[in-house]
Amino acid sequence: MKTLIVYYSRTQQTEKIAKAIQKGLNCDIEEITAEKKYDGIIGYIKGGFDAGANRVCEINKVTKNPENYDLVIIGTPVWAATMATPIYSYLKEYGNQIKNLASFCTCGSSGYEKTLNKIAKTTGKTPIATMYLTKDEMENPEEKINNFENKINNR
Repeated sequence: MKTLIVYYSRTQQTEKIAKAIQKGLNCDIEEITAEKKYDGIIGYIKGGFDAGANRVCEINKVTKNPENYDLVIIGTPVWAATMATPIYSYLKEYGNQIKNLASFCTCGSSGYEKTLNKIAKTTGKTPIATMYLTKDEMENPEEKINNFENKINNR
């Protein structure tokens, strides 16, 4: 199954997980970057406000067409109990091109259920696998990542 991981990461935590999944599944990966920067404490506040308000932002041009993949895995941090604005923007633009969906999110402690549900709702797809990692679980994510990969591989 040809697979693409699409992720956004403000603090490199989501990137760390995306790259671990990429290694395990031996698949393509695409980082979403935004024209608007969400760096530092001001970026953190703006990001939460934008996400909570369901705003879209300008994202940089993607290099991989999701239509060319059997499965797209979406990875996002949780911002204000929802997905990061750059991922929401990506899904608003490309979500209808996703054939099969899996998703994961990283979070401080909560908001993951709502985030994963919103990814599914935005794409109109039922995910074949989902995963969340809290801040504490980010210390040793291997077991959860392996379970996530197994759900995908055993589909």
